[in-house]
Amino acid sequence: MERIKKNDKVEVIAGKDKGKRSTVIQVCGATVLVKDIAMVSRHTKPRRHNEQGTIKRKECLIDASKVMPVCSSCHKACRVNAKLLDEGKRVRLCNKCKEIF
Repeated sequence: MERIKKNDKVEVIAGKDKGKRSTVIQVCGATVLVKDIAMVSRHTKPRRHNEQGTIKRKECLIDASKVMPVCSSCHKACRVNAKLLDEGKRVRLCNKCKEIF
C-alpha cells in the first residue's frame, strides 16, 4: 500500500521548505511532485528574432521520505498504518487518531 497518493495533503519534514504544507501533484515511484514546494528556475533562450528570453519557475521532484501525509481529521502530520476491511479492501489509517483518510 502506498503511503502517499496523488491529491494528498502533505507536510515537508526536511529541506529548505521544511514545515510547509501543500498537495501532491504527481507520484513517481520514490519521488513526489508537490505544489509550490522545491521551486527551481529554468532560463529559456529566445528562439526567434523578436522573442525574449524568460525565467520560468516550476516544481522539482523531491524524495517521498521528506514528506509526511497530513491527517484529514486531526490535521497533523502522521505516519500511515494499513487496515484490511471486511470487504477485502485495504485502507490507510492515521497512526495518531486511528481515523481513515
